[in-house]
Amino acid sequence: MALPPSADAPSAETARVIAATQQWLERAVIGLNLCPFAKAVHVKQQIRYVVYPGDDAQECLALLRTELKELAAADPEVRDTTLLVAPHAWPDFLVFNDFLDQADRVLRKAKLDGVLQIASFHPQFQFADSAPDAISNYTNRAPFPTLHLLREASIDRAVQAFPNAESIFEKNIETLERLGHAGWEAMGLRSTKDSS
Repeated sequence: MALPPSADAPSAETARVIAATQQWLERAVIGLNLCPFAKAVHVKQQIRYVVYPGDDAQECLALLRTELKELAAADPEVRDTTLLVAPHAWPDFLVFNDFLDQADRVLRKAKLDGVLQIASFHPQFQFADSAPDAISNYTNRAPFPTLHLLREASIDRAVQAFPNAESIFEKNIETLERLGHAGWEAMGLRSTKDSS
């Protein structure tokens, strides 16, 4: 007789989203060294993955508020950062970009500005002065709309340990230009929205 799944067990959809996000993290962010600080927290399993299954901005903001407070209260040796992934929300990058102002307001209202910060990734991320298909946009592209909750103290420590941290962005652009679109796709890093 089969036992019912545990209430804590992720759904198949949640597991798929987390697996795709982890693959992107391992192959692009760590594999291409787009963020030299990501490998340590990944190896130490200090990243919390949270999937918001809906598409309602207010519900996602409520979840964001909870996750910000939990991250601030957590032991950094156990949970250093959180990736809040919303696979069904904000298919349009410009709408997602507008939503980020609301996310930052939640951070400030929680009085966590200066303690935590929010970085963002999106399958259709586009820098203001770039063409939609410019490879430079891929520095901030992820399989799904994602809010990355980071500790300011962790960023400060990482920057101190990494010489010339301000050059990371330029180095990432050079890396992606060498790789090109074909190289990105050869790594299995096509947007899951594009490949579904």
